[in-house]
This record gives sequence, structure tokens and C-alpha cells, in this order.
Amino acid sequence: MSRSGTVAVYFVASPLQYLAARRIAGNFEAGSRQVLVWYKPGLRAMVDPLEWDACSYMAWPRLEPLPGPFGRHRRLRANIGLVAGLVGPCERLLLHSAVYDTEAINYFLRALPAACGTREMRARILPDGVISIRRYPLSPLKRLLQCTRKLRRLFAPELDYQCFGGDRIGSDASFCDRIYVLPGLPHEYPVDRVRVLPPLVDPRAGDEPVSEERRALVIGQPLTAFRLMSAVDLAEITQRMRNWLASEGIVRIDYKAHPKDKDRELGHPDYRVIETPGALESHMAQTPYDVVIGVRSSSLLLARQIYPSRVRVVAFGWERLRFKSEQERDDMRGAFLACGVEFA
Repeated sequence: MSRSGTVAVYFVASPLQYLAARRIAGNFEAGSRQVLVWYKPGLRAMVDPLEWDACSYMAWPRLEPLPGPFGRHRRLRANIGLVAGLVGPCERLLLHSAVYDTEAINYFLRALPAACGTREMRARILPDGVISIRRYPLSPLKRLLQCTRKLRRLFAPELDYQCFGGDRIGSDASFCDRIYVLPGLPHEYPVDRVRVLPPLVDPRAGDEPVSEERRALVIGQPLTAFRLMSAVDLAEITQRMRNWLASEGIVRIDYKAHPKDKDRELGHPDYRVIETPGALESHMAQTPYDVVIGVRSSSLLLARQIYPSRVRVVAFGWERLRFKSEQERDDMRGAFLACGVEFA
């Protein structure tokens, strides 16, 4: 294999991260060799191999260890070989991930440059919705845990964990030189490292009303399953959303479940369940609605960016939601308000 100049590698785990990777590849890293690695099986359907120089699914070691003894450890090593094969020899590596403290991604910081004969490596951070509006400082215990992960070097020299401090995603680390953020969202990152992405999709929904019969999209998410809301509160919020839609005179209602929303928690018998072949954000860019509603899904923020101002984007039930802290609630609410999402 011939030696490449710059290779950009994207580790993605969600439709939003995938769309961000596409934007970065086209707007910031044009001219580089583009390598996509996805590690959530559900993303396979939306990946177009023709858009990438190389791409592959990568099994998550903890969830899909190799059969036999030390399966997780051997999966880590196999993943290094897999991605190194996709990248090939190169002069410069640009790694992109939403987080760098997890073993499955961190080991690439040192192992991949060594495997590819790379002279320069930089790491960059992908946006991850509302998670990206706050910092998550590493506690002393987690810093100590990082050190224990270096013990894998005793059995596999290439698995040399890159320890760092500050924010757990790696935004303060010396190996990180760029942090991508979504337009309109607040953040707490060093301003000299931040790059604001253009809209992740090209809107096609016009400014004219959809039709005389108004149409709504309900964005589902697993709330009780993730202990974000009680079953009693969920039932009340679900009915409140349906009543609100009725008061707005909307009878055509699509429901899009989150991939982990197996029970369609915010669903209603009147809703038409839709399945989108790609990301929900791409569906919204191509499908006009008069109203988009949900609870605290990041897709509400993107809906506000995609649709014209006449389309109402509304979040319900925040007074019933559980947050890790009041600070988290205030930060997330501020992000939704900054993007123009209404609360009901």
C-alpha cells in the first residue's frame, strides 16, 4: 500500500456523530484520506461506503469480546489491527471521537500512529448533542483508574493507555487540538480549540405550510428505561402531548422512536410510527412538518436548526424529568432556550 499524507479517522456511535463526521470530512478535511469506523451496529444502515475511502464496523470490546479466554483484551488488539489496515501507512493522523477516556478509543491514540508509521497525530472531538454543552471533570479516582489501564502493556505493548486530566472527553488534553461544536449550542470548551460546524444537513423544507392539514412529528426516547422519569409521570406527559396536539388542530402525527425506545414510551394509538433509513435529522431535512415535539432529545435542537421559524419545536415535561443535578438541568434548559426550543 502506498503511503498517504494525512488520514482523518472518525469513530462514531450515533447518527448525530455520523452527520458531524460527514460535515468535517467535506468542510474541514477535504483532501485527506477519509476513514469511518462505527461501533454501534444500528448505524450500518445509514453508512454509504461510497462517501468514504475506507469504512468498517468495529465491535465494542466490552459488549462483543472475542470467544475464549481474555476475549475483551484480544478484541482490543484485533480492533487496532482492523483500523490500522483501513488507514494504512501515512504521515499524519487526525483522530475524531466524542470521548477519549474509554479504553476502546483511548488505546488508538498511541497504538495507531505506531502501527501506521505516523510522524504526527492530533485528536479532535466530535459533538454529542446536549452532552457537549458541559464539562465532565475527571475525579481523582478516575485518574487513578486511568493508570491501572496501563497494565495491559505487560501483555500487549501496543495497548499503552494515554492518561490525561481535566475534562473526561479530552478537551483539555495536550493531544487534542480541535473541538467541533454544533451551531447555536453553548459550551464550556477553550475557545481557541473550538470550531463551529455548519448545519449538519442541508434543509429542504420550505417556508410554506405543509398543507391545509397540519402535520406533526413526535420524537420518542427511552425515559423510564433510563430512569429519567417515573411511569406515572410518563403517562401524564404522553397524554398532555396528545392533548396539546389536538388543541393545535393537528391530526396527522408521525412518531419516530429512539433506537433504544423499544416500548415507544411517548407513543399513542393515533400516531403513525415511521422508520427512517438514515438519521432522523436527514429525514427532517427532507420532510416538512408544522410542529416537532419531544421531551429532551438532542434532535429537538437540530429540528430548530433545520426548520424555518414558523415551525414550532416544543419540549414537554421538564418539571417531571430527573437530572443528575440542578446545574445539569439549568445548563440543558439554557441550551434548549438558546436554540429557540419552546417549553410546555
